[in-house]
Amino acid sequence: MPGSVPPPPPAAVDAPAPSAVAVSGSAHLLRVTLLMAGSCLPILGAVLIAPVLPRMQDHFASVPGAKALVPLALTVPALALALLAPFAGVIVDRVGRKRLLVVATVLYALFGMAPLWLDSLGGIIASRALVGVAEAAIMTCCTTLIGDYYSGRQRVKYLALQTMCASASATVFFVVGGAAGSAGWRVPFWVYAVSLVLAPLMATVLPDPAARAAREVGAAGDEALAESEAHRSFPWRQLAGICALTFFGAMVFYTVPVEMAYLLDDLGVENPGVIGLATAIASASTVGGAITFARLKRSPDPMLPAVLAVCAVGFGVMFLADSTPLLVIGAVVNCVGTGMLLPALLTSAMSRLSFEDRGRGTGLWTAAFFGGEFVCPLVLLAGESAVGSLAGAVGLLGLAAALVAAGLWAARRRVGAVDPRPLPEQLA
Repeated sequence: MPGSVPPPPPAAVDAPAPSAVAVSGSAHLLRVTLLMAGSCLPILGAVLIAPVLPRMQDHFASVPGAKALVPLALTVPALALALLAPFAGVIVDRVGRKRLLVVATVLYALFGMAPLWLDSLGGIIASRALVGVAEAAIMTCCTTLIGDYYSGRQRVKYLALQTMCASASATVFFVVGGAAGSAGWRVPFWVYAVSLVLAPLMATVLPDPAARAAREVGAAGDEALAESEAHRSFPWRQLAGICALTFFGAMVFYTVPVEMAYLLDDLGVENPGVIGLATAIASASTVGGAITFARLKRSPDPMLPAVLAVCAVGFGVMFLADSTPLLVIGAVVNCVGTGMLLPALLTSAMSRLSFEDRGRGTGLWTAAFFGGEFVCPLVLLAGESAVGSLAGAVGLLGLAAALVAAGLWAARRRVGAVDPRPLPEQLA
């Protein structure tokens, strides 16, 4: 079970400061749009080709091991992202967020469209792994830039918006992939070309936070900077707890999207329309949870036990469900909780990072989240084998979520870390 999450340092809670960039106007709107669009690109990679996997399976039927290799084309980007995000974070801090984002967005298009011309299944899987490499850089850069540009309420607002956009885009990309796939299994790969439109806009519209940091350094003086750097160390201990919690939270987050169709099938529901509607309702609830989180004027850490408890209640209802409506109700409750959980975890991680460490810290957080996503089906499969049913495995995960919530609540009570004050205005 993940350990307790230490609170942010007092300076991060009490010192108010304005956002680093303007938070209104057309330039601001375009900047936010680009960051949200970039944040959706890894989601595109995760779901776009899902509807055409059967057609790919038929095309490569003569390839040995195709039954296992074709699904790998869908999942390998997430694995690559989880493994490489920490390294992307180190590069972000060294070469700059904006520069790496623009380069990675162009490479994302090239690697993403490669299957249009590749005839080897092995080559396609390799290109998909490279998509994951680009996704690691894009996701880390976009999240880091949100942390650079905004603070306090604005930061929470846009991190929650990032969750909402990612959740909503999954449904959109699934529909787009299915529609494009009707013309052939290669056609959806053309959608990756959209990043060639985003890259030049990012290069011209997004301000470079490194320039702002350089101005601050000049104002502080070289001697003060040298002394600060000598005493500053990466907050490994504080970040370890939130990353462990994020790994577990990602399993909670992805259970309903991944397993809902199977749970409905176990109840005798085979109509694709009904399954699609149920999944869409749950997805909308995730967006609703993210909106709710953005409106709550509280620090994220004290909210985590309650949010995990909501997720656990939803899993409990799904475990007990003996009808489709009750299963959907449980999924809705769970997804309201997960919609709040993701931005709460991300905001909590951001509050522990200075500008110099934000790329590396965001990379570690991203790796933890996508690592949890990758193992989610494996954990539930193991649970199903142990208890004899998928619903039982979901119930076990719900019990684990309840225990984690109780552990966090007890730990915060023990150290007196419950903070009723409004969300900090300075989280940098």
